[in-house]
Amino acid sequence: MARDETLLDVRGLRVSFPGPDAQRIDVVKGIDFTVGTEKVALVGESGSGKSLTARALLGLVPRPARVSAEHMRLGADDLLRLNEKQWQTLRGTRLSLVLQDPKYSLNPVLKVGTQVEEVLVLHTRLGRRERREKVLEMLNAVGLPDPVTLYDRYPHELSGGMGQRVMLASMLINDPRVLIADEPTSALDSNLRDQMLDLIMGLVEERGMGLLLISHDLPLVSRYCDRVLVMYQGNIVDRCRASELATASHPYTKTLWNCQPSALSYGHPLPVLDRSLLEEHR
Repeated sequence: MARDETLLDVRGLRVSFPGPDAQRIDVVKGIDFTVGTEKVALVGESGSGKSLTARALLGLVPRPARVSAEHMRLGADDLLRLNEKQWQTLRGTRLSLVLQDPKYSLNPVLKVGTQVEEVLVLHTRLGRRERREKVLEMLNAVGLPDPVTLYDRYPHELSGGMGQRVMLASMLINDPRVLIADEPTSALDSNLRDQMLDLIMGLVEERGMGLLLISHDLPLVSRYCDRVLVMYQGNIVDRCRASELATASHPYTKTLWNCQPSALSYGHPLPVLDRSLLEEHR
């Protein structure tokens, strides 16, 4: 597969909610972006529209919100024309989402093997033995020890890092084309965070997938991603190579980078965005 192949192509994406006087208020405001066989980060402060964008791509924005776009395609699939059954098929096979905290995403009353296997039950015709073998292979691929024993464990018996790996296994077992990771390591300590990101990046490259990583951690993004989309108040205000974040010229991107706390900043105020500068960059 070509490195520059476009997998996800979005033009004019809007997400709106009902406002006063029967008007609608755009929260995501007509953004354009693509994701190829690469690692793309979507960054910005809380409330900028990052997670809402991800859910729009997956058909998971509930009413009364409304999603519209000039076009929104995953390969040959027109995401604007899918019905709910087609969405369910696509989410289980070609597009997957890893969320922030496994304790909110894994079913506490189902065994690990059953939960990872569910995607295969719904979207393949594999027999029980074949499904079990594939689940064990996937648990091993995400670095979990003793998959045979783990298969019959419940989520409460796992550490946070193990739970996150189980969730990743369930999202990757059907070889999706694009993985959306929404703050996938925010519930982990720094050591586990780096291990988890190394694992995700390795699997993405090994399988020739596209990755959309949602984060607010710019130094982390600069180490792991290829490109960065910077979101502010529902707009993409800056685009750059991840390696160029430290020298970005856009005032919002510069402030996000410089406001990271460090040992040197202890006892000193962090930079604050001069929002008047944003008007000059519109």
